Amino acid sequence: MLFRNVMFDLDGTLTDPYCGITNSIIHSMRYYPDKKVPSREELRPFIGPPLADSYMKYFGLDAQQARQAVDHYREYYAEKGIYENILYPGIKEMLEALRNSGIKIYMATSKPEVFAVRIAEHFGIKQYFDYICGSSMDGKFVEKKDIIAKIIEKEKCGKDTTLMIGDTVFDINGAVENGIKAAGVTYGFGYEEQLRASGASYIFGSAEEISTALTAEC
Repeated sequence: MLFRNVMFDLDGTLTDPYCGITNSIIHSMRYYPDKKVPSREELRPFIGPPLADSYMKYFGLDAQQARQAVDHYREYYAEKGIYENILYPGIKEMLEALRNSGIKIYMATSKPEVFAVRIAEHFGIKQYFDYICGSSMDGKFVEKKDIIAKIIEKEKCGKDTTLMIGDTVFDINGAVENGIKAAGVTYGFGYEEQLRASGASYIFGSAEEISTALTAEC
């Protein structure tokens, strides 16, 4: 498996953001007392897709309300939720192994770029990335396919030697739409059957598996 450029999703792939994201959602919904907030476990589908889309889908908010809900979400997330997050086992070692093998590493996340950079700095992994690309704060640049496309264009990544790794169908679909290979991880918030059905060429169950597969022929 020879790839020279590897893109990683953030939430559910590099870090487990479950606590911070669900706390932020619960905080935001205090502004909508007429809406019933599901259990914390039922909020798991919020991890991965653009936030505004999820507020509309799961709470029935209109577009304007959803944008306001995202603003309320960030009130909590920017100060507390961003750090209620843990690095998955072996991530730092895997990134270091890929870097030492000469692979260029990118982050492709729907999370606002400013938050993604702060998280990478907080966990001491920012130095492994050649470029961190996230969404815009105004909600106009959030789709995974567009984020992946921006990295490909900016970094001149050859499509035949570029791999996208993520835990949800949004990551896989974004890669497929850009004509690059995709790999799914099963330790995050997605499911293997869904990842394969969406077009994942590879499935990894741990950071160690990623490292072993991607550095084997480098």
